[in-house]
Amino acid sequence: MFFLRVHSVDAESPVDPETVFSAPQSQNPKFSERRGVLHLFRTASQSSLPNSNSLSSHLFIVAVPNYLSFDDFIRFCGPHHLDQFHRLLFIRNDGMEDRYSVLIEFVDQLAADGFHSNFDGKKFSPGEAEICHILFLISVEYSECEEVAGTPPAGFTEIPTCPVCLERLDPDTSGILTTLCDHSFQCPCVSKWTYLSCQVCRFCQQQDEKPTCFICGTLDDVWVCMICGFVGCGRYKEGHAIRHWKDTQHCYSLDFRTQQIWDYVGDNYVHRLNQDQSKTDSKSEEMRFRCMSQEGDCGTCECHEDLEVSGAFFNSKVEAIVDEYNRLLTSQLETQRQYYESLLVEAKSKAESSISEAVEKATTSGMLDIQNELEKCTEERNAVAEGSCINKVDG
Repeated sequence: MFFLRVHSVDAESPVDPETVFSAPQSQNPKFSERRGVLHLFRTASQSSLPNSNSLSSHLFIVAVPNYLSFDDFIRFCGPHHLDQFHRLLFIRNDGMEDRYSVLIEFVDQLAADGFHSNFDGKKFSPGEAEICHILFLISVEYSECEEVAGTPPAGFTEIPTCPVCLERLDPDTSGILTTLCDHSFQCPCVSKWTYLSCQVCRFCQQQDEKPTCFICGTLDDVWVCMICGFVGCGRYKEGHAIRHWKDTQHCYSLDFRTQQIWDYVGDNYVHRLNQDQSKTDSKSEEMRFRCMSQEGDCGTCECHEDLEVSGAFFNSKVEAIVDEYNRLLTSQLETQRQYYESLLVEAKSKAESSISEAVEKATTSGMLDIQNELEKCTEERNAVAEGSCINKVDG
């Protein structure tokens, strides 16, 4: 589960009704908007992937691309879900020109689960790369103090609000399903976020300019904070990156050279594959050192037993890679299944709507024809009655 704090820049204000044409005002939930800096925290003790225990009617859409207006977003949600909104808040950050975030409070838990199932992982537009990432929230707080807003609550860890950086993390860390893309360097989908307002993404895109440590200026072994973009040197240099973590509790840092993410709290990489590989490498190094320190058994490190152990370590590494890609394939197949099921539901809804409109149109047209025929018959009857009266008078 997740916890959201907003460092408020201004007060919440209602959305201008003229900017949202897709929602009849008589049926509108409370639409509002505000400006502020978002701080997203997750529980540190368990997986944040949604499950049946994620009992919350509050959903947070991490990022909506700026080319979608408020009205376009309402159309994206559809009229069926609009009736289930209790409150909808658009949150803009002046420093993030390429996107805004959306906080939705539903009328009940069932409505929130249905919305999450239909839209999480769905593209905002078929021809674009941006994906809708939705998280369940325990609660939301607003603070005018920047220091208070950025301080993690007890038992929580702050994670990035940039959608690309969230996808770089392991699913258990980010709370979203992973993607096939690693979003590194000149990746087309990263370029889709027009302004690249995230400093981490800018560093990854700018290969020609290597970042330097903000404190000592070194170019070697630099790490970029995934939360605020601070650049510091590694622990084998001056250790400014780890000092930044101790000062701010921003525990996720990106190695600029390898594009791998380190978790200072867990003292390990965030991805399972990297964790398994680092453990295997450490065991191999321990085995190699023990072999070289032996006396009398072998003059070199190429003894038969060591070769067998090395082969076992190699096999375990291969198995770890296979397992990771099996997990990745499974998650992608599940995402595709949800996507195509949502398309089927949407197509069925459109077909039912078209049939309903056609029936209504045919009924209306038939009623008009009958009404016209009735009026014509009434006029003829009146004309016949008047003729009969005239004949009687003449007679």
